Amino acid sequence: MQAEAHQHEVPEDDVVAPLRARLDAFPYRTVATRAGTVGYRCSGTGNDVGVPVVMLHGIGSGAASWLAQFEATGLDAKLYAWDAPGYGETSNVAAAQPHPDAYADALEAWLDALGLDRVALAGHSLGAIMATRFASRAPQRVRGLFLCSPANGYGRADAEVRVSKRDSRLAMLDKLGPAGMARERSDNLVAPGAADLPRAWVKWNMSRVLPVGYRQATHLLSNGDVAGDLAQYVSAKAGPVAVAVGAQDGITPPAACEVIAKVAGVPLQIIDGAGHASYIETPDVLNAALAAWLERVAAGER
Repeated sequence: MQAEAHQHEVPEDDVVAPLRARLDAFPYRTVATRAGTVGYRCSGTGNDVGVPVVMLHGIGSGAASWLAQFEATGLDAKLYAWDAPGYGETSNVAAAQPHPDAYADALEAWLDALGLDRVALAGHSLGAIMATRFASRAPQRVRGLFLCSPANGYGRADAEVRVSKRDSRLAMLDKLGPAGMARERSDNLVAPGAADLPRAWVKWNMSRVLPVGYRQATHLLSNGDVAGDLAQYVSAKAGPVAVAVGAQDGITPPAACEVIAKVAGVPLQIIDGAGHASYIETPDVLNAALAAWLERVAAGER
């Protein structure tokens, strides 16, 4: 197994330990799919009448990062959060330099294994690439999209830009490793004034990424095209789209997210006091935005 078993290798401090205790309420699970093993967490019960919501994390994160959404009382839905291919105990995709379709294939196989025919998708950062590619391919299965600080990807960029962005991230991984990246880079994901708790949770989640999975995800980022895939989903009129970003997001800044919101034809939701990890930094605000979007999804809005 790739490993929640590695967790004991990650140093814990007085801030992270209580968060890990809260996470125990949402046990880690695995399921065999036609694409391999998928590790995931979920909240709610099988009797929930709300729309099932599938949460797709970013490149330096994992299923555990959605803790504040698992604990939310106002979402009226069963939430599923996977460890993406190459993260946690989830099998890697086959290609060393994968395109979005490889992750969409893995997502489709996981949903099929869980018996989830139609879902709403929430993608954070790199997770938006996975969400929009799957939605563009199978709009009939996606009742709505919530894109939080979406990374557009470099699929339409000049080759020189794509290579430069890709190689600089891979070099950082090779130089620092996951623990070093978490130590030196995790503060970039939160607003300058973020409290110790969200800072520690972002750092802990980043320190647990697996090098091979991170390398593959870097190629996914290089090959992604959220705007193009989103346009296809919007044209299918399959469900409502929402786009949100932290006001102080330095990774996918509001101006970049505004472009994606315009593709969807929706106003960009700016979350004050948050950086890139708004769902961890300002969970009450983000959860309220999710709840409002889910009301639209449940009502069958287009």
